[in-house]
Amino acid sequence: MRYRYLLADVFTEHRFGGNPLAVFPHGSGLDSATMQAVARELNLSETVFVLPPDDPAHTCRLRIFTPTVELPFAGHPTVGSAFLLASDGFIKLSGGDTRIVFEEGVGAVPVTISQRAGAPLFAQFTTARLPSFGSEAPSIDALAAVLSLQPDDVLDGRFAPQVASCGVPFLMVGLRGRAALRRARFDLGRSETLLSGFAVAEFFAFTLQPETANVDVSARMFAPAIGVVEDPATGSAAAALAGYLALRDARTSTTLRWRVEQGVDMGRPSLIELEADKQGDAISAIRVGGASVWVGEGQLELPMDLG
Repeated sequence: MRYRYLLADVFTEHRFGGNPLAVFPHGSGLDSATMQAVARELNLSETVFVLPPDDPAHTCRLRIFTPTVELPFAGHPTVGSAFLLASDGFIKLSGGDTRIVFEEGVGAVPVTISQRAGAPLFAQFTTARLPSFGSEAPSIDALAAVLSLQPDDVLDGRFAPQVASCGVPFLMVGLRGRAALRRARFDLGRSETLLSGFAVAEFFAFTLQPETANVDVSARMFAPAIGVVEDPATGSAAAALAGYLALRDARTSTTLRWRVEQGVDMGRPSLIELEADKQGDAISAIRVGGASVWVGEGQLELPMDLG
């Protein structure tokens, strides 16, 4: 049977920038093994399969796969699925903003789609889970070695490495400048030795000293252990970063905002818009948004022989 898929570049306004995403709008009838095989065949950071919702009040259920594992939540598939399903007519847009709810492994994820002249323009989701933080991180020396950097390149003190999560945990690693971020190369062999026993497989390196105008943070995400050597735009990591930065911001009872560039060193520049609400000192909401562009569509003959 032929299954149609849609393709977009996410967190960008320019085709062949951002992070590519494949979405199968009618994923019913495919089992988990076939979904994983399809994701491995397409070899994108993530591939999404759309299913009927468990709660009829929600829009649909998303299953999200990297080439090697299923994820309970991911940001660029959430933003990109909203854009593609609205572009394809699966989601009907209203005259103003359209509010939908995706079911993902972390729970219900509200999404707002902005439109212009009846076409989707921008999608923003609110994380289903507030940020949580780990109490331990590898040593500065070990992290520097794994990223092929010097220990002085890695920040300590206020912006010391820490695990943060809004559904998927990432190790936040602050670097001293854009030059250090550009030099970073993830050494999988060293990571298996130096980080043995550390549970987090995803590393989000960032600097608060970007070189691009109107950008607050430059970042790179490395996760070779789950089949993603480097990711050009990672909404779930950006959500965790918003929590990490909000935790360290002295301002209270306000909305904090950041513009994050990613993928520049891969030749796929991306722009992610972040917001964090604080009620007093407490983080009360995290939102992640961005633009997407339609790339095309195709078909796969499924189910395939999985051997």
